[in-house]
Amino acid sequence: MTEVLAERAYQAPATPEAIDELHTELDRIWEVASFVPELDQMAFTTAVIESASNIVQHGVAVAGGELRLGVTLTVMASVLQARISEIGAVPSPELPSASLPDDDQESGRGLALIEALMTTITVELRGETKTWVLSREIETPA
Repeated sequence: MTEVLAERAYQAPATPEAIDELHTELDRIWEVASFVPELDQMAFTTAVIESASNIVQHGVAVAGGELRLGVTLTVMASVLQARISEIGAVPSPELPSASLPDDDQESGRGLALIEALMTTITVELRGETKTWVLSREIETPA
């Protein structure tokens, strides 16, 4: 197993304010993991924020429940990983498509962008929680 060099965890109601707070968590992890190349930091940050924003904008809470956003950010020597969870959501076995929308549509490019920025994307479904696991390999200095 690869050694964890930095890790941050965050959980809050899935609101627009949570995205601002998540930006702060990402800034904090880059302070500790400043060895990560800037391009990798930007790509990872963009994918994490886009994924979390999708939960805030499109997530649906179970009846009588609260939709929550959970994020764990992990930095290893050669891999960046984010586990982004939609907690308390209406279960949906269908996964969105990463295809691009028509040119005249204003939304729908998020998943394609995330897919372009990450090395791997997996999805775990457990009850009322859907977790997106985003990983990006980083180049280690020779």
